Amino acid sequence: MPSILVVDDEPGVRSSVSGVLSDEGFDVDTAGTGEECLERANNSAYDVIVLDIWLPGLDGLTTLQRLRERQIDSQVVIISGHGNIESAVRAIKMGAFDFVEKPLSLEKLVLVVRNALRQRDLEAENRVLRAKVDRQQSATMVGESPAMAHLREQVSLAAPTNGRVLILGDNGTGKELVARIIHQSSRRKSGPFIEVNCAAIPEELIESELFGHVRGAFTGAVADKPGRFEQANTGTIFLDEIADMSLKTQAKVLRVLQEQTMERVGGTQRIKVDVRVLAATNKDLLSEIRAGRFREDLYFRLNVIPIFVPSLRNRQQDIPLLAEYFMAVLAAEYGRRPKRLAPEAAARLQQYAWPGNVRELRNVIERLIIMVADDTITAQDLGFLGRDGVPEPAAEAGPLVPLSEARDRFERDYILQTLSAQGGNMSRTAEVLGVERSNLYKKLRAFGITPRGDR
Repeated sequence: MPSILVVDDEPGVRSSVSGVLSDEGFDVDTAGTGEECLERANNSAYDVIVLDIWLPGLDGLTTLQRLRERQIDSQVVIISGHGNIESAVRAIKMGAFDFVEKPLSLEKLVLVVRNALRQRDLEAENRVLRAKVDRQQSATMVGESPAMAHLREQVSLAAPTNGRVLILGDNGTGKELVARIIHQSSRRKSGPFIEVNCAAIPEELIESELFGHVRGAFTGAVADKPGRFEQANTGTIFLDEIADMSLKTQAKVLRVLQEQTMERVGGTQRIKVDVRVLAATNKDLLSEIRAGRFREDLYFRLNVIPIFVPSLRNRQQDIPLLAEYFMAVLAAEYGRRPKRLAPEAAARLQQYAWPGNVRELRNVIERLIIMVADDTITAQDLGFLGRDGVPEPAAEAGPLVPLSEARDRFERDYILQTLSAQGGNMSRTAEVLGVERSNLYKKLRAFGITPRGDR
């Protein structure tokens, strides 16, 4: 039911306007001053505010300005007398939807309110469509490693079905990206994709967030509110960090999965929902079950199709491709020319352990795009990575060796590390190291190593 706030200092106007709008099926509140309007709008979400220009204290224009400063996006319909038409026009320029002159034609006011609601719905739909397009453009799995080939195969098999998917993997590996691609490749792609970060919502609010609530269910519940499951109807809901959900909430989610129906908090009406559930976690759910922190029956309901997202350290050959992809995306976002990675910089990125996975790599590339003035990123530009996780040459027992021998050992280990990161591909290793392929062969033979192609 659309909610309307009528703001006028005349009790008779408030009474007549609220009465007519209530008869039209709207949920109507009233306020007598601009200050009261701001207070109510802060505490409740109104679809339309009918606002008189002439108010004691804060006038209508100042109230409108304060509403916009506080990013309250209700549609505003101005009520103005004959002497305030100029002010009403100013209000339109400030973002008001329309104005109605006094003495009021209640029939015209109802029409304007309905048009304001229609405009609000269109704007909300446009925001959803723009966000959907942005997500589709950014939903790309980058990489050519065997691990990524296996992940793509799993996603392509799971996506067209209606089966629940449990996405597993460390923080920052891209579990949300996998969920979005599954949705976009499914039969539900025209429906909504609703994401819920279970770890980010306080325990006392998560039930209301998931299932919605009815007016009066608790202090502050001033209107009915649909939950995320209702919003995801005919589409997909993604429950991220599912292991952080309390056992009480887990029980209610299980019931929704079993019955495909739910009740809003404080309500008694059963609401049918048609939703595909994708869930994700970085925790070992079997260990969580043994510890009594996760319901075994919910685990089996969610774990219909398990998909594991590999860590970046297990797909090192994808790191240069990911770096180039992020440089192109972020350069466009910041309005700058894309930079290139020097071979030694690419090797340096591949040697780093990336405890934060793809998310950390993206942050590093964003820093380089902003902070490096040159068009080429060198290994020196990556000094801030430190030595975390970088494979060091093995420590030698016994006396120190001559400098030439130590240098040869380091060079040998460095080449072998890079060759391993490139999956044994000699051409790509030579390119990363910045040497001719023939020279790389000579180096390996000099170190007593037979290249794979010569065996």
